[in-house]
Amino acid sequence: MDPVAEKKLTGLVAATFTPFTSQGEINLSVIGPYIDYLSEQQGVKGIFVNGTTGESMSLTVAERKVLAEKWCEKAKGRMNQVIVHVGCMSVKDSQELARHAAQIGADGIAVIAPFFFKPRNAETLRAFMKEVAAAAPNLPFYYYQIPGLTGVNVQVRDVIEGIEKLIPSFRGVKFTGNDLMDLGQCVSYCLPEWSVLYGVDEQLLAGLAMGVHGAVGSTYNYIGCHVNKLIAAFENGDLVQARTIQFKMQELLSYAMKLGFDVGVNKQLMSELSGLSLGPPRLPLMPCPHDHAELIAQKFRTIFSHS
Repeated sequence: MDPVAEKKLTGLVAATFTPFTSQGEINLSVIGPYIDYLSEQQGVKGIFVNGTTGESMSLTVAERKVLAEKWCEKAKGRMNQVIVHVGCMSVKDSQELARHAAQIGADGIAVIAPFFFKPRNAETLRAFMKEVAAAAPNLPFYYYQIPGLTGVNVQVRDVIEGIEKLIPSFRGVKFTGNDLMDLGQCVSYCLPEWSVLYGVDEQLLAGLAMGVHGAVGSTYNYIGCHVNKLIAAFENGDLVQARTIQFKMQELLSYAMKLGFDVGVNKQLMSELSGLSLGPPRLPLMPCPHDHAELIAQKFRTIFSHS
């Protein structure tokens, strides 16, 4: 039997924010109530922690370990899966975080491409991932592709071809890009136990039409309940309803983007809508002007009040 747990990753996965105190230190006390909110209010049963939304690249390795441990502890019995992002610029740091994720009972690990010294091609990227995956060989391993932030534009289809021979624990891709042809080729190439998870929330319906198995995104923290309806409508063949919800998401995010929608603004919006105190982002991200978050929260309530 394969040592890698065969729990295929599907459905909605919230990319969690990292709670900070007003002084900018990690705030573990919020994590329990945060998981309750996702489970009870949003119907979201999977989390992706210490990723882009979680400001992982602004955290120390020690902070990432403490956070991952608390997320796993509090998610036990509440969440179906906890995926811990372990990507770093240093392969040694990534390996350390991968080993730690295995020790604390994470359900999988994910890695972004290093983006200071960048891998020039799929072969180099695969070599980096192999080293990290080998540090936790019994954990499902996912490649997290986000070229908009990493600047690594290697075709994912080239990355995953034959990767199961190199990384036996490989179980899929978090695909956060706009290249639907590459996305489609990933889905069509996929082995049965793999998952392709789409990461562009405002275009989820396009991803579903391409055959993705689920989605990872920041907005699912607070519109997960609506997006679950979108997925259900799509699966029932009700494209009109699915589009209606997708267009509402697009209206909200288009409005937010005009106000400079970044992780800091998004974090403040989550605080406004959930009642959780998530604190400010960490430099170089700037705190969100309070009126911006309030305006977006008002827009949210207007758009989704009749859903």
